[in-house]
Amino acid sequence: MNAQPKAKLDLPPLVAAARGLPTPHTPVWIMRQAGRYLPEYRKVRAGTEFGALTRTPELAAEVTLQPVRRFNLDAAILFSDIMVPVEGMGVDLAYAPGPVIASPVRTMADVNKLRPLVPERDVPYVLETVRRVRAELPAHVALIGFAGSPFTVASYLVSGKPSKEFATARAFVQSEPAVTKALLDHLADSTADYLRAQAEAGAQALMLFESWGGLLGRNSFAQIALPSVQRIIAKLKGVDVPLIYFANNCWTVLDLIAGLDVQVVGLDWRGSLAQARTVLGKDKTLQGNLDPAALFAPPEILERSIDDVLADAGSNGRHIFNLGHGIWPETDPDAVARLVDHVHARTARKA
Repeated sequence: MNAQPKAKLDLPPLVAAARGLPTPHTPVWIMRQAGRYLPEYRKVRAGTEFGALTRTPELAAEVTLQPVRRFNLDAAILFSDIMVPVEGMGVDLAYAPGPVIASPVRTMADVNKLRPLVPERDVPYVLETVRRVRAELPAHVALIGFAGSPFTVASYLVSGKPSKEFATARAFVQSEPAVTKALLDHLADSTADYLRAQAEAGAQALMLFESWGGLLGRNSFAQIALPSVQRIIAKLKGVDVPLIYFANNCWTVLDLIAGLDVQVVGLDWRGSLAQARTVLGKDKTLQGNLDPAALFAPPEILERSIDDVLADAGSNGRHIFNLGHGIWPETDPDAVARLVDHVHARTARKA
């Protein structure tokens, strides 16, 4: 792929910040920025089932681009779902509204039935969506591709449906270590291929969502969740785009995450970015971490909360502004516009 750029103008601000290069301002985007809080998204969604929307490139590209058209965001993130790849592995998946697995994966025979993912064959619609979006985005707006971490995806595959605690999955990984390892290895290999294909189709950064790793104890995180992430990263060597690891509710294991060879660590709103930086080190860019609830505050309080996050992140430039989790469907789009504009205004740097 392309060699390291020589000047900051060669890259969108988000990619530059991820690489620790100078940027004209702190880049900002929002998790779940293409979603139900936008009336234009609700209009598209009204006539289309969620799964069908992810499998229809013209519609998926349209909703990916909607927030970029409305707000001065520094990135678009592919509209899809972390469970989309498992359909390509032969899993019977439905959304009701969260992912529901008709036949949960709980035996070695179940794992052996999973096909290795071949992205161009099994999820061509995802790659076509990436290509369509990249062709329409302005050069300064980065496109982020993504996948779920193996433990997070496995939590759904084993449980069969969403859960707040994923007790079934957490018990399973303790009682069936051999099956767990086989499942996580399979998911890691397929996820690496899936992310590589997104980069080759035009994604300029790749994000791995560790949505449920925070449910594990420290030793279980180290022994179960982390090795599969390391496996993915190793298999992505040579893919010259930044990697973002979103560590939801993982503050107690930041010292373990510090060893991951990723450029960016995304953090939820429950802790301090300044404290995270002392653990993660100065060479990683931090992403986050405004509480999604802050978008419901009066304008002056929202702006104060944004300033607090910016101050907490420090002034070394290695920061991508985001919420600490996905935006809530009830959020007023005007609050999002205020957030984006305020971050840019507060952090504008002289050329």
